[in-house]
Amino acid sequence: MPPALLITTDGQLAAALEMLSGSNFVALDTEFMRERTYYASLCLIQAATTDACVIIDPLAGMDLQPLWTFLNDRARLKVLHSGRQDLEVLTQAMTPVSTDAPTTSAAVPGPIFDTQVAAALLGSPAQVGYATLISERLGHSLPKAHTRTDWSRRPLSAEQLEYAADDVRYLVPLYLNLQAALSERGRMEWQDEEAREMEDPTLYRMEPADAWRRLKGLERLRPDQRATIKLIAQWREARAMRKDKPRGWILADESVRAIAERMPTSRVELDTVEGLSANFLRKRSEEIVDLVKQGRANAASEAPAVVPVRPDPALVARATKLLALVRSEAQRLDVAPELLATRRDVEQIVFSGRSDHMTTGWRREVIGEKLIAANAAMAAE
Repeated sequence: MPPALLITTDGQLAAALEMLSGSNFVALDTEFMRERTYYASLCLIQAATTDACVIIDPLAGMDLQPLWTFLNDRARLKVLHSGRQDLEVLTQAMTPVSTDAPTTSAAVPGPIFDTQVAAALLGSPAQVGYATLISERLGHSLPKAHTRTDWSRRPLSAEQLEYAADDVRYLVPLYLNLQAALSERGRMEWQDEEAREMEDPTLYRMEPADAWRRLKGLERLRPDQRATIKLIAQWREARAMRKDKPRGWILADESVRAIAERMPTSRVELDTVEGLSANFLRKRSEEIVDLVKQGRANAASEAPAVVPVRPDPALVARATKLLALVRSEAQRLDVAPELLATRRDVEQIVFSGRSDHMTTGWRREVIGEKLIAANAAMAAE
């Protein structure tokens, strides 16, 4: 395999991109840190082809625009393993971040081949790890010594750089192995369809107005409480973005919900909400109380609270039978069951009679029509 070249200057980057450009695919991986920030700090970008392997240091002060242009070239396949986080970090890095307002997401580098998805389409567990796949399909054991490295510290040791390089060095033969296996079984279109879903830029950008969707159980809240929790979640997300701090450092999820449930109308009432620091109360009480007041005013736009209803035992039993059918078909096809159909897919069919996920693309013919027919037959019994 080619030795890894560390890239720290504009000239080295230009030469590296010229080497990589000779291939119709490029294996990619990233190393990043985000424990203390909202936005991930991109620390390394690893890229490899059959003939080249480079480690690009984005902290070295280079002009990375030629790299972004290279990654946006859709004539070249981008190969990743479990690539959603890498795509999020890359897409974010390619988009200038404003301190005043959220920005529109950049185009996601594509087209994509995800080796985790490809392996699941060939019978591996849906969340199979990179090292496991390298061992099973290539017979090579990867070291684990630097899994918790602080990749933002400089200089990086030779061992750290070698570890980073291995994440793309072996991704190249793994891709070729999986591509051949998928082609042999007529499943390349399945992988392509799954990978296209990963190119949706909304997957990698949280709009503050949609931040409430991360929270669970909102349907059980009163309309005024639900309107309030949406406003507080939006306020927290926008502030976390602006300050580049983890949202939990701004206000914990538990506190967001507690405020919405208590609906405090004054600083005195807000003081009774558990989990709020004295510093937060001193600086943010007025803002939070105003959001609660606005939430009360917005209550009419929210649906009534939903009282949980115990599902019909017959429908639960039917969903269980359909899940057994999914597992049986997955075993027959040698596909990870979760990739074929999730419990949610099955429950949608049983409880609502529909599932867009199962009536389009490769799943429709492989499993969707069978599930819908089986559900209809059971309902008619």
